[in-house]
Amino acid sequence: MQNKDFAQKLEKRTKEFAVAIIRLSSRLPKTPECRVIKNQITKSGSSIGANYREANRARSKADFRNKIKICESEASETQYWLELINDLEWLPKANIESEFIECSELLALFTSIGKSC
Repeated sequence: MQNKDFAQKLEKRTKEFAVAIIRLSSRLPKTPECRVIKNQITKSGSSIGANYREANRARSKADFRNKIKICESEASETQYWLELINDLEWLPKANIESEFIECSELLALFTSIGKSC
């Protein structure tokens, strides 16, 4: 697969992940405590794709590397919020498992990309 094809597929994948996280957050309980987590996971989960899109339009290799590190950081943060939702049992584990797996894969990808550039 060419770098351009990979980049396009990963942009699409991160956008689909953002949609999944937004849908997941809309299923969370309507409590004050949960509202905080809902805002955080929505921001970090959608930020991954936004920063990756920016990375693909970077002005320099250093700019690209910086944006990729942000993607890695946001994926790690999203994983943390998913773990909290699971630990607090705000949603059944089966209802967040696919998002957790995808987040783990995205985190691994961005970690790998960050190390290679």
